[in-house]
Amino acid sequence: MPTDIIMPQMGESIVEGTITKWLKKPGDKVQRDEPLFEISTDKVDAEIPAPASGVLQEIKIAEGTTVGVNTVVGTIAVDGEAAASAKSAPAATPAAPAKQTSAKASPKPAEPRPAPAASTPSAPAAQPRAPEADEEARSSPLVRKIAREHGLSLALVSGTGLGGRITKQDILSFIENQGSAAAAADASDRSARAIPVSAAAPAPSRPAPAAPYPGDLVAMSNMRKLIAKHMIESRRTSAHVHCMYEVDFTRIVNLRAGHKNAFEQRHGVRLTFMPFFVRAAIIALQQWPIINAAMEGDNIRYHRNINVGIAVALDWGLIVPVLQNAGDLNFLGLQRGITDLGERARNKKLKPEEVEGSTFTITNPGQFGAVFGLPIINQPNAAIMGVGGISKMPLVVTDKEGNDSIAIRSVVHLTLGYDHRLIDGAVADQFMAQVKKNLETWSEEVG
Repeated sequence: MPTDIIMPQMGESIVEGTITKWLKKPGDKVQRDEPLFEISTDKVDAEIPAPASGVLQEIKIAEGTTVGVNTVVGTIAVDGEAAASAKSAPAATPAAPAKQTSAKASPKPAEPRPAPAASTPSAPAAQPRAPEADEEARSSPLVRKIAREHGLSLALVSGTGLGGRITKQDILSFIENQGSAAAAADASDRSARAIPVSAAAPAPSRPAPAAPYPGDLVAMSNMRKLIAKHMIESRRTSAHVHCMYEVDFTRIVNLRAGHKNAFEQRHGVRLTFMPFFVRAAIIALQQWPIINAAMEGDNIRYHRNINVGIAVALDWGLIVPVLQNAGDLNFLGLQRGITDLGERARNKKLKPEEVEGSTFTITNPGQFGAVFGLPIINQPNAAIMGVGGISKMPLVVTDKEGNDSIAIRSVVHLTLGYDHRLIDGAVADQFMAQVKKNLETWSEEVG
């Protein structure tokens, strides 16, 4: 009998979700764990994998519809039933293309579609499953999907993610470096599977709709609505004040330049600047715990753990995954955690609990060239630190003997946005002075 596709419960507090995009159409071949549709909740956006292999038989819930968890949103006819259900596929097909405007096929060819669907479940479609099964524990559905499309065995790919996990970047780099020979060998195989590949092709193109023209009225996405709501609530809740500090970042710029290649070879993860900022903030938070606190009514909650939220810019919005218990991690642990959360945020693989519970937030507008920013506090935090761009400029440098000179130095501007209800200006300045000192006098090993 057909397998029901269920709206999952993405966390204990999640009671409903909105289907933002179906990645397949009725009649399309799907494989277990392959991304099937995208949902948006009040916590995260996520890709939901197919619960079984077979043919997408019916879409019961249209895009843009919000339904409760555990609602049946569609059905999959398993491989053995695909042929039997093929006759009913044309009846369901016209309903889906009306919503799937990106489909290339016109309504006329709808009748011939069941024939390829019935022939597709033969050996060529099932052939890539063996290598996937062996590597399932260290790869995501998206990575396995890319591997299937290129006819690759994941056993050949080295993982640089947490615990040796194969990331999207790992497999794309493998394809780019060694894929020329594989592409020629795979050409005939992919032509035989033309329908499944073309059906899966829309998945990587995140912002599918065309750019709106000036004068268009476009509905806000669910994520954009939530961002707008949270920002207004934060402004209404906290008494926002900002202070900015100029930091001589030369020591760390030189340190990273000298260690980044060896660091990546040794640990399988790129060395970025973000763990330096996170570590410097953690040391200061341990000395000034009020910056890591939150208001609860007329009380102040001093958190036992330091959970650092790190803002990640996405093509379709912004999300703040949380590095839990960051105060207990060493430098390498910080870098691995930051990289892992960022990759999964961009691939819609975060769990709801991974965007909850932050006690302090860091955002990085400098990656786009901003000198500094005045960020809005991420509720219920009491403070947020903004990292500006790193640039070279002349600075007055004082040597050990007290002599001044002008030198070209790498400089970064850090901004602290804080809730003046909890944090006095003097405390905020002392905290930032400590962060500045931690960065300018950095002495920790980076591994």
